[in-house]
Amino acid sequence: MNDLTNKPKSLPILNIAGYQFVRLDQLESLRESLQESALLHQLKGTILLAEEGINLFLAGLESDIQDFLKTLRADPRLRTFTTKDSWSSSQPFRKLLIKIKKEIIRMNHPTITPEKGRAKFIAPEKLKQWLDQGHDDLGRPVVMIDTRNSFEVEYGSFDNAMHFNINKFSEFPEAIESHLLELADKTLVSFCTGGIRCEKSGLYLRERGLEHSYQLDGGILQYFEDIGSAHYQGDCFVFDERETLEPTLAAKPQGRLKPKKTNP
Repeated sequence: MNDLTNKPKSLPILNIAGYQFVRLDQLESLRESLQESALLHQLKGTILLAEEGINLFLAGLESDIQDFLKTLRADPRLRTFTTKDSWSSSQPFRKLLIKIKKEIIRMNHPTITPEKGRAKFIAPEKLKQWLDQGHDDLGRPVVMIDTRNSFEVEYGSFDNAMHFNINKFSEFPEAIESHLLELADKTLVSFCTGGIRCEKSGLYLRERGLEHSYQLDGGILQYFEDIGSAHYQGDCFVFDERETLEPTLAAKPQGRLKPKKTNP
């Protein structure tokens, strides 16, 4: 979690996003416990639960968020749950929604199981070094792979990133198949908003024989926090009423009609 001592005085609402791939059972009981705590603390947002883990986006007053996280981390399976934090002047969610799903991020590829082990990842600082020098440490060209939906890419992405005009993440495996040969001798870094999609895309790339592939640890938002805008053009779309975040992690009003928010 970020250092909350840097809270802007004019922005009272704490927004948290986080996920954890971990084997969960008794999902209905867990859902009821989290719903009770979230309602008690007047939090709004979305929590997705599945046998493979948890994914959440919540917002509320800092003290209420912290109390909720104490409840969540009291579950031994979730004691290491971490979040990415940002601040806003108002509540960016309209309601609280807690759902049990087949997958917390749908790929429809049963052999990809992040809860059993992560793909190789690269820290934002190391990625910037590679992008600065134009190659990885062994001299291979670096290709950024954007795993997000096409409308998200329109708001911003890494310089010269490859994307596939997909409408939902479950289309990613098929979309990349025609590019396997051209990518085989390159170092690949897949990325998404907060990292969750790349937990699966990174494993999939290696399953398909692309051994020099990594996921950007923490996604675009972690890169913004650690690095800023270097090698990135535009903003980052987020699935709440803020719509986009600038590289400073501040919300940026768009003044335009919002595209249809297809689930990632």
